Amino acid sequence: MIYSFVHYPHQENVMENSHISALSAKHAGLEARIKAESSRPMPDAILVASLKKQKLRLKEEMSRN
Repeated sequence: MIYSFVHYPHQENVMENSHISALSAKHAGLEARIKAESSRPMPDAILVASLKKQKLRLKEEMSRN
């Protein structure tokens, strides 16, 4: 039996959009955590810096797609 590969560009767009949506949701979650930590009386500067780096990596990944 011979199988042929059928290319579905729409399916790729849907997958890419869902990937970007997931990254965007993670980005928003990190932003919320940064705001919450920053609003504490004595925020953990190391945690805030780590969250900001993670957020930047997500933003870079989103811009590549």
